[in-house]
Amino acid sequence: MRQRLTEYSNSLASQGWTQNLIRFSDRLVNAPAFEWGIIAVIIVNAILLGMETSPALNDSYGSWMHMGNWIALGIFIIEALLKMIALAPRMDRYFRDGWNIFDFSVIVFALIPATGEFAMIARLARLLRALRLISTIRELRLIVSALVRSIPSVFHVIMLMSIIIYIYAIVGYQLFHQHDPTNWGNLGICVLTLFNMITLEGWTEIMVTAMELHDWAWVYFVTYIIIATFVVINFFIAIIINNLDEAKLERLQELQEPATQEEILRELRSTQEALQRLEARLDVQEAEDLSEDRSRQQ
Repeated sequence: MRQRLTEYSNSLASQGWTQNLIRFSDRLVNAPAFEWGIIAVIIVNAILLGMETSPALNDSYGSWMHMGNWIALGIFIIEALLKMIALAPRMDRYFRDGWNIFDFSVIVFALIPATGEFAMIARLARLLRALRLISTIRELRLIVSALVRSIPSVFHVIMLMSIIIYIYAIVGYQLFHQHDPTNWGNLGICVLTLFNMITLEGWTEIMVTAMELHDWAWVYFVTYIIIATFVVINFFIAIIINNLDEAKLERLQELQEPATQEEILRELRSTQEALQRLEARLDVQEAEDLSEDRSRQQ
């Protein structure tokens, strides 16, 4: 690795405009101003997509909105090219990042002609541009990463929730189906009723109707609300928060890890640029000193 870094460092000065382009692209795509600029383009583009749903705005500004969408697409294409160039000569590393693959997919789908049988697909694909905010903002990427990591654990909680709803649905059908067929008419309706009760929307009205038949019906509803809402739902929240903390911890560990080979090469580039600027200043200073000496001698 040392030999490779040394060879790379020695060859930087001899690669001409190509290497300058790589350095420029690398500095640009890693600049905070560039990131905020892309975020601004995504937000403006999302606003334009929303404006297209208004027939009046379409009639008045349709051509301008269409032009704005194409300008945004052009900026996204340039961004992807700059990121690839910044990773030269191994541009394939661009596709090793899942978020880069998502961004590239958004560009590909946006190139689908919005006419003929693909018109609806093209319009729906353009909505993916708004989702690019997630891939651009690090904090949102962290949240999505935590949600993805939570899927296995959440699946088990969903299984537990399904078992609880199934048991309570059978009990509810046996107790209330004759008195309140609207909410307890069959097993499917019972499941929908219980699922709706998880949101705490209108469950007291259903309980009051059931208590007209059984005074102790409140026990059924209160125990279900406690188990399903205050216990199981909090499991979901706890799992997501735990995975979010783990994702943050991994992010901190990545920041504290030793520099990767790419980061070392980047440092070499910036160091060489600084040396070249210093040499240029020394040459200018030396020329000025010589000029002053000659003027004094004359």
